[in-house]
Amino acid sequence: MPIVVMVHGAFCGGWAFEAFREPFEARGWTVHAPDLPGHGPDGSVAGLSMRDYARAVVKLSETLPEPPVLLGHSMGGLVCQLAARQMRPRALALLAPSAPWGVPGSSVEEAITAFGVQMVDPFFSGAVPADRHLMRHHSLDRVARPGRDAILERLRPESSRAVREVLNWWLDPFMTTSVGPGPLPCRSLALAGDRDVVHPAATIRQTAERIGGRFQALPGMSHWLIGEEGWEEVAEIVLDWLDAEVRVDA
Repeated sequence: MPIVVMVHGAFCGGWAFEAFREPFEARGWTVHAPDLPGHGPDGSVAGLSMRDYARAVVKLSETLPEPPVLLGHSMGGLVCQLAARQMRPRALALLAPSAPWGVPGSSVEEAITAFGVQMVDPFFSGAVPADRHLMRHHSLDRVARPGRDAILERLRPESSRAVREVLNWWLDPFMTTSVGPGPLPCRSLALAGDRDVVHPAATIRQTAERIGGRFQALPGMSHWLIGEEGWEEVAEIVLDWLDAEVRVDA
């Protein structure tokens, strides 16, 4: 059975894929949706880096019987890009992914968010709580209220170091989120909601070009592609792409 590792975004855990994984399993995929380091019930993310997250995905992949497909949402999409440079996944499926080092933002909202990060934890050594107002109105704006409230209750703090590495990459002399030169060594698909203000479609298009992947904008969709209205169609797009691009090589 083909394997997919689903990597969650900031402030979340593997639980974020509870519904999204079902269509994959129905089509015969083995799904792993781990918590990134520090994101479990009793974990601590303080001081963790994006490199720690990518290393964990690589380590898990090395225990599997065959190279998996890596599927990441938001920050998890960038984790998958970093992991792909250290291993050779069968493919990358990126849903509203964070951009790697060197890809500039394309909107005022991205610039404001990046500036705000600087004010939260000057030393970037601790953990920052999720901003529920921003999550409610930007990330979860197309999730029905009962589901939105349930997600908000499950959010947990995120590493301020990792957040800065993602949103303020130009201040990182170590280029932590760089994916290196040239395209990534696998087929890639990057999906973006055309209403997403967290990671706008224009920025995700640049990410796809940077890694040598295919880009597709989704009309009417926002940021929570794994659970907002229409998520089933998102899953079908990914599955159909995998059937055409990956299983043909099986």
